[in-house]
Amino acid sequence: MLIALAFAGSVASLSVFAQGSVSTVPPSTVSTSNPATQVKQNNLNTEVLDLLSLYREAAFNDPTFNAAKYSYMAGKEKRWQGLSVLAPQVVATGSETKSDVFNARLGTRSNDLMSRAWTVKLTQPLFSWDKWAQFRQGDLNANISEAQFAAAEQDLVIRVTEAYFNVLNAEDSLNLSRNKKALIAEQLEQAKRNFEVGTSTITDTHEAQSRYDLVVAQELAAEADLTIKRGALEQITGKQITQLRSLSNTAKIDAVAKDRKVKLKKGEKPTPVNVQQVVAVQPGQTIQDWVKQAEDVSYSIIASKLTYEVATKETQRAYAGHAPYVDFISQRGYSDSENTLSSDGTMLNTRSYSTQAIIQLTVPLFSGGYNQSVVREKSALANKALADLENTRRSVAQTTRQAYLGFNNGLAQVKAYEAAEISALSALESNKLGYEVGVRINIDVLNAQDTLFTTRRDLAKARYDTILNGLKLKAQAAVLSDEDLQAVNALLK
Repeated sequence: MLIALAFAGSVASLSVFAQGSVSTVPPSTVSTSNPATQVKQNNLNTEVLDLLSLYREAAFNDPTFNAAKYSYMAGKEKRWQGLSVLAPQVVATGSETKSDVFNARLGTRSNDLMSRAWTVKLTQPLFSWDKWAQFRQGDLNANISEAQFAAAEQDLVIRVTEAYFNVLNAEDSLNLSRNKKALIAEQLEQAKRNFEVGTSTITDTHEAQSRYDLVVAQELAAEADLTIKRGALEQITGKQITQLRSLSNTAKIDAVAKDRKVKLKKGEKPTPVNVQQVVAVQPGQTIQDWVKQAEDVSYSIIASKLTYEVATKETQRAYAGHAPYVDFISQRGYSDSENTLSSDGTMLNTRSYSTQAIIQLTVPLFSGGYNQSVVREKSALANKALADLENTRRSVAQTTRQAYLGFNNGLAQVKAYEAAEISALSALESNKLGYEVGVRINIDVLNAQDTLFTTRRDLAKARYDTILNGLKLKAQAAVLSDEDLQAVNALLK
């Protein structure tokens, strides 16, 4: 299990996180007049969160996962409820009656008469097709809740990781827009200077100004998108998101932020992230192997299979409405009553005990067609559950194929984008040099800058998507484990 939750009150044990350490960046030392204010601001603004810490927060605070947790706790009770119908049923009843006796002939009222009684009755089913099917249903319903909770655990990993990467991707886009704006601003200033000295036309200035206005709009859109993505992650974790650890130093494109001029001789070449090693998908397994495994052990399919079995048991219970059933009944009774003799009005007090042991056979004969209607209804619902099972099987197979292809194609895309980034960086330097010597125009440099930033943005997204598809693939095959989440978290810096 991804989360070893021991639900004892409100205490949960996260075994994976007990061993791993969640690191944070210590507050930076900034001189302020008020040390208390300094500590408070540093804790608020410089706390850097990672994937494991947010996953732990989500395990306690995510409403969707909490709903699944409590649904699981409720579903476990179905097993005991099913067992209870086969256990003895004991009922105790008691009564006390007070009677006023009035003599109409004499016109007088005699003393009040009292009577008391109690009975203890035990009923033990000996043979009941209906109760046996109900017992099996309780066990199956408990298993369904276990499978659904296991699926919710893996779904939490996927949702937290996806929301986390969405924030990183939005931050990358915002940083790219800002860096792109800085480079275009440089190009705009250079175009204005060249126009003033007469080495270029006003067209270069207008083109640079147009690109600058466009990137300003893109920056505003990226800021809004980042706010939305952070809100989505905060919704899952219940924690305010300030700063997140990035996938790697190069994945965040920090080389552009450090070197605004993006010179090839000073810029660092991108370091590839070994996504395949992180996700640890066995290269020898084909897409059909993954699909077959998912169809056999996927928690969604297991839950659907059990739901179909519950529906068949419900149909058996409907048929049991026509079947006889046998109960053993044992009861012990007591009565205490007062009576008046009609001849002389003498009061008599009578006490009695009774004990009975009965083997009772009940044979349903006619119910007005109700049982026949219930049989048809439950049979149709069982067929519906079978159709739902087939739909779930096909959906899981399709999702597994998509994750497999997304992961393997993502590996190729990461390598291609890494090569394209180097090429785009070289092309940008060549165009800038050509513009300085007069063999290239300003639009060539702007286009080369746009190509470089677009490539870097796509490279970062390809890395996020590849890792996420690897996790989704393992989740479909029910092999997503703690180590997978820790391996991804180990890449964050």
